[in-house]
Amino acid sequence: MKNPENIEFLIFDLGNVIIDIDYDFSINELKRLLPIEKHSLTEDFFTSNFHKDFEKGLISSEQFRNEIRNLYGENWADEQIDHIWNSLLREIPQERIDLIKFLKKNYRTAVLSNTNQIHVEKFDEILQQNTSEKSLFELFDLVFLSHEMGLAKPDVAIYETVLKKISISPDKVLFFDDLPANIEGAKKIGIQTFHVSHKKALLEFFNFK
Repeated sequence: MKNPENIEFLIFDLGNVIIDIDYDFSINELKRLLPIEKHSLTEDFFTSNFHKDFEKGLISSEQFRNEIRNLYGENWADEQIDHIWNSLLREIPQERIDLIKFLKKNYRTAVLSNTNQIHVEKFDEILQQNTSEKSLFELFDLVFLSHEMGLAKPDVAIYETVLKKISISPDKVLFFDDLPANIEGAKKIGIQTFHVSHKKALLEFFNFK
């Protein structure tokens, strides 16, 4: 087991760090419900402004669903939209949960994720199905979610807000994320970082078996 030196606090992204995500899976689910002539509109599903607004908590879940209906001109039920939206969330390997629980013996831990209320509820459902845990909020010491903070990675402001909350020097914090832009955002204020580039990267970093 590897222990990073001079580190007191570990911060983890969720997507592709704790839970596997697959954007293509959601797009395929979307295409399954859409007429063929509307398939080209699927390119806007993850890049729309209302998606970014939802992650920052600027619109509600119901407003988000209505934006989806308006974009595609479909009168889908809430459950259909939530299924498409949540289908990118795949599995949470038990070994990652075991690692987090082990690390908590020596470090304080937190999540910092660009996410939204619909995904957070689904995350806990998958967590209960895949592992022995009940909630994201019980697994980590602190949870920082973009839609609750009104901020999003890689904006420096979100990292500054987290540092203020945990009251620890940035050089004593180690942040794990799968997106290079988010890693660079954290580096700008002196946070130590590690880029999670594949499914076993987090486990290999700590030599956890």
